[in-house]
Amino acid sequence: MKIYTRTGDRGETGLFGGTRVVKSHGRVDACGEIDELNAWLGLVRASRLDPDLDETLDTIQRDLLAVGALLADPGRKIAARVEKAALTTDDVANLEQTIDRLEASLPALRRFLLPGGSQSGALLHLARAVCRRAERRVVSLGIADVDPIVLTYVNRLSDLLFVMARTVNQRLGVQEHEW
Repeated sequence: MKIYTRTGDRGETGLFGGTRVVKSHGRVDACGEIDELNAWLGLVRASRLDPDLDETLDTIQRDLLAVGALLADPGRKIAARVEKAALTTDDVANLEQTIDRLEASLPALRRFLLPGGSQSGALLHLARAVCRRAERRVVSLGIADVDPIVLTYVNRLSDLLFVMARTVNQRLGVQEHEW
């Protein structure tokens, strides 16, 4: 299989189910935002995180491919056919459990924090901001037109990325700066 297909040379792309849409279509845009988030998480992982955090991000990157597949499937048929494209409440629960575990060792928040700290912490803060933008793009499709699990997952993920940034900074002994 070649990497190029020439099917998008006129500014269109295909969604699951065979529908052709312009590449500026909101659904394609939302998929692109999720793809960008996944790429940022790859950069975060390249900064050599502790193994537990790296493993968490590996799972999240795989989940984000499922999110992209679900977004590219307006007929909501792919998850029923392709197991790795499914996203469940268990995936959201895993994010929540990780948030709870990591937060248990962090000082309580008293004020807003300036994004930054260590390189890995700053990259996680950036990934969090990209995640929030992706969430806005997904919501812009219309809540009724998106699988609710996608909305919940992306919302919870941004919370986890914030907590991970704080965790990385704490583990490296880098002070957080309050606003």
